[in-house]
Amino acid sequence: MQKVLRTLNEAQVRWFVAREAMLRGRGGVTRMHELTGLSRPTIVKGIKELATQAELGVGKRIRRPGAGRKRIEERNPEVLRALQEMMAETTAGDPMSLLRWTSKSSYQIQAHLRALGHTVSEDTIRRRLKELDYSLQGNVKDKADATHGGRDRQFRYLNDLAKEFMRRGEPVLSVDAKKKERIGEFKNPGRHWRPQGKPYTVNVYDYPQLGQGTAIPYGTYDLQCNSGMVNVGMTHETAEFAVESIRRWWRYVGRRRYRHARRLLICADGGGSNGSRNRAWKFYLQRLADELRLAITVCHYPPGTSKWNKIEHRMFSFISINWRGEPLVSFETVIKLISATTTKAGLKVRAMLDTNEYATGVKITDRQMEELQVSPHELHGQWNYTITPRAKAVFRSAVPSPQTVKAQL
Repeated sequence: MQKVLRTLNEAQVRWFVAREAMLRGRGGVTRMHELTGLSRPTIVKGIKELATQAELGVGKRIRRPGAGRKRIEERNPEVLRALQEMMAETTAGDPMSLLRWTSKSSYQIQAHLRALGHTVSEDTIRRRLKELDYSLQGNVKDKADATHGGRDRQFRYLNDLAKEFMRRGEPVLSVDAKKKERIGEFKNPGRHWRPQGKPYTVNVYDYPQLGQGTAIPYGTYDLQCNSGMVNVGMTHETAEFAVESIRRWWRYVGRRRYRHARRLLICADGGGSNGSRNRAWKFYLQRLADELRLAITVCHYPPGTSKWNKIEHRMFSFISINWRGEPLVSFETVIKLISATTTKAGLKVRAMLDTNEYATGVKITDRQMEELQVSPHELHGQWNYTITPRAKAVFRSAVPSPQTVKAQL
């Protein structure tokens, strides 16, 4: 294209680029501006000329090559030097540079150059920055905390243990809590197909009082069957709520699917309601093990590796895709949208509403922790442990229920 443009005069270049922009449709002007360097007003002018019925070029003068207004950097070389110095300061991380504390947008750079006595347009700044190999870039999540040296061994151990459980026909669950969602006529990011000119109308502001509450989805994903269950809470994301979500999976799905199972493997993140240091998580898992008469083995993902949790990219991601652009106007809407989530690989998801109230701030005493039958594994015992069922006499010594705590308060 550049070879062709060099053979044309000023008007022909304008018409040629304008025609290419029209053929590209939406975004064509921007694309041709990036490819050729022609300004957007010039391309738009060419489009208007092509749209008229008049003969192109009739009675109009053609600018001779090299004529026209010179670039500001040719008339004032100090502008380019000042721009380079300014960007070099921020790139090198000069803590005294004022521009370091701005978003480095073109109009802010223009204001700094103007303060230095240089009058320059934003278009010129953007053009010169591109020529200097600068571009608009966002943050990239690429730095991982590598302080713990046993991450690779933990992943291998978790993988081998999961294979052993599946080989014996025993359940392997990936669990996690999805992002909390505000319920009401609020904007939900994304787009979906609707009749032309009939978008959903939602509230301008996301004030909590305009909604019905907050949905707290906690998911359990069965790796062997590519299916999952989401327990949608309404109060707080606590360890008791997390364990109740696992209990519901076993009650409605697991006990029929794994009739002869004697063990259960849970793969969980290292923090949150199911964190490796959360006393309540272990306490309520002990109660679940006593109730189901199952040995529950827990393997936590190492710190900073929650994105490797299977439930994130095998279930939660597809739920987000399914309800994108759909206002979550009620808890019923959330349940139906989650339950309707499917994939070509055969994913099936079941959802139910949890209306129980879960109290926060419940303390587990040292004595209660001593009563737990938690056996740390040889490899990273803080991340890998097995909870075996206790006698029923010990099972009765539990913390007060949320209803009891509420009545006492």
